[in-house]
Amino acid sequence: MAEPMSAGEFKHALVNEGLTVVEVGDWRSHNRNHKGPWGPVHGVMIHHTVTHGTATTVRICRDGHSRLPGPLCHGVITKDGRVHLVGYGRTNHAGSGDRDVLAAVIAEKALPPDNQADTDGNARFYGFECENLGTGKDPWPAVQLDAIARAAAAVCRRHGWTARSVIGHREWQPGKIDPAGFTMQSLRDRVHERLK
Repeated sequence: MAEPMSAGEFKHALVNEGLTVVEVGDWRSHNRNHKGPWGPVHGVMIHHTVTHGTATTVRICRDGHSRLPGPLCHGVITKDGRVHLVGYGRTNHAGSGDRDVLAAVIAEKALPPDNQADTDGNARFYGFECENLGTGKDPWPAVQLDAIARAAAAVCRRHGWTARSVIGHREWQPGKIDPAGFTMQSLRDRVHERLK
């Protein structure tokens, strides 16, 4: 359990991990804090966007859409490996998920199956949306996978968490499939190597 970083600390952690950061508009104060708490935080959640193209992807993740207002994450990781900061605070990325999964993340233990949606994840996880169609066939460039691992490691390093604090949306909320196209264990292995 930890208090969230400040927006400045968040950006600094990403830059220190070797990432190229793009600040989008008023990202530091663009959030959904009026809808509920932000923190304490326990981990990092990874998603895919089901979009194509940097400009479109960043716009949707910042502004949201008719069914879900933005911001939809804290950072958007595009195919070129850049991290676009679109919001900070509570964002609409995690939704409701499994309290047993949250307990495992907090304990940094192996994750149980996600079979219920009874816990607010938007308050508890940093979220990164990653540009990908989510078909399982849309490629994940090496530079993008590296950036995802660096972004997750940056947050873990700052909070003193292990790679077990990094989960996929599909491991949190029943019925979700993201991120598709790589295994979360392979990502956690990359994060673990960075944290060593």
